[in-house]
Amino acid sequence: MNRLFAGWRGDRRIWRRGLVVASLAILLALVMLLHAQIPNRIGNLGSLIETFLPWVGVVVPVLIVLAFVRKSATALIAVLLSTVVWLNLFGGLLTDKADGTGGDLTVATHNVNADNADPAGTARDVAASGADVLALEELTTSAVPVYEKALASTYKYHSVQGTVGLWSKYPLTGVRAVDIKLGWTRAMRAMVTTPAGQVAVYVAHLPSVRVKLEAGFTARQRDKSADALGEAIAHEKVTRVVLLGDLNGTMNDRSLNAVTAQMRSTQGAAGSGFGFSWPASFPMARIDQIMVKDIEPVSSWTLPETGSDHLPVAARVNVATSSS
Repeated sequence: MNRLFAGWRGDRRIWRRGLVVASLAILLALVMLLHAQIPNRIGNLGSLIETFLPWVGVVVPVLIVLAFVRKSATALIAVLLSTVVWLNLFGGLLTDKADGTGGDLTVATHNVNADNADPAGTARDVAASGADVLALEELTTSAVPVYEKALASTYKYHSVQGTVGLWSKYPLTGVRAVDIKLGWTRAMRAMVTTPAGQVAVYVAHLPSVRVKLEAGFTARQRDKSADALGEAIAHEKVTRVVLLGDLNGTMNDRSLNAVTAQMRSTQGAAGSGFGFSWPASFPMARIDQIMVKDIEPVSSWTLPETGSDHLPVAARVNVATSSS
């Protein structure tokens, strides 16, 4: 360490050099601290930044190197400040919060991709996860019989509503489509009677978002559907609720507040790492979510890659210890 700072001693310019690096580091810290204040009026910029906010941390090591190259104390202090801010926001995700034991229900969700070339193989892969309740999104009419056949031996009960489906080892009742203001069905609700008690399970596939040069982060329809889904869950009469699905947004995205404000992410509460699920080839964001209400998360993880462009995600939860 002394050797590292040897050339800095007696150099009064260490406080005047590296002002550009210091400015970038402070800007980075401000973006992280004030991300909720970045307006969405222009191209949904705030939501775009919030979707990939953890990746802001990739810039920090680069700035640290530049601070040392410039032999700038000012830059180094500024970079350390941005490092502290990032760790305060995301440091908790670097640790393994999974209990590893307990739990009485395993759930999983997977956007199987409408263009999946091997739906039967994908079905076998997700069934092998040991999930008691499995949600699938982006089901096509031609692929549904394939999934039904492949999952029949593992799951006695199932229902498909539009392009989403729910497979369960336990009885399903009260099955219905959920209107998320799209004009066609991409969300459903069912009561699952587990040995630990009844759980209202929602499956949803919110509209996709796009990043366009001329329009920014286009997510108006996704945001409208998120509000409708949040309203449906808020009016759910059953206390214990699980939401499974591809929400095309992260827990940081303010536009999903109608949902995220009333539910807990199993990954955030009991997962290991960031749990990124998309794209499967190089996951950069967790847009596939498992959220719970009045249910205690025990562990949460991503499953191995299938024939889809998303990774499946799973969670183990405690139903019996929740209030009824």
